[in-house]
Order: sequence, then C-alpha cells, then structure tokens
Amino acid sequence: MNVFDFVNEINFGKKNILEGGQSDKDYVPFIVNRSMSYFADTVLYANEMNRHNQLPKQWQFDFLRLSVPKRKRFSKWIKKTDNSADLSRICEIYKYSARKAEEALRLLTADQLDAIKQELDKGGRS
Repeated sequence: MNVFDFVNEINFGKKNILEGGQSDKDYVPFIVNRSMSYFADTVLYANEMNRHNQLPKQWQFDFLRLSVPKRKRFSKWIKKTDNSADLSRICEIYKYSARKAEEALRLLTADQLDAIKQELDKGGRS
C-alpha cells in the first residue's frame, strides 16, 4: 500500500483502510501531514497532527479521515531545484564556502547570476 492511498482516503474515499494492522507500517504521518498542509482548508488539521505526533497512527488517520471535508485535492510536490552550477560559480568568483554561497544565492537576482555566468565564460565549445 502506498502513502498516497491514505491521503486519497482522507480526502475523498473516507474508508478505514488502516484497520487490520497490516497497513500500519505503510502509514507515514509526516508525509500525510505534509500533503495535507498544501491546502488552505486542511492545513490546520495537519498542524494539529504535527502537534500530537505521539498519538498512534490509527488515531491520527481516523482524526484526519473523519475531520477533513470530502473533496478532491491535488497538488504537485515542491521539489528542490538544482542550483549546483550557480553555487559553484558563486564559490569561484567570490571565493565563498559552499554554505556562504547558498546564502548569497538567495540574495542574487537572475540578472546578477547571468552576469556572473558571462564573467566566468571561458569560450570554446559547451
């Protein structure tokens, strides 16, 4: 059983698929709460379960399943972007450590990053 099967049951199905104990190990409260936090009408429910993370998984699932209004919800997961090329350029031009380069990357605009890229361009084939 998939973690997102639980999310679908909480949002739309409303069946208790956690009973029987077999699926108890498949239920990951962190992932379920994170997927609930993407929506304005369910973020408070997710926050409540984060505050009471010591509760048994069955109780957490039942709380969400019985409390969240039935509705189709879908959102894409936010994924970490690959900034390794920009980070290495910042490290090279400013002689920063990787940690300091990450901080600087948050402050630089797209135009500034393009200027850094142009300055470090050595020519030749790409």
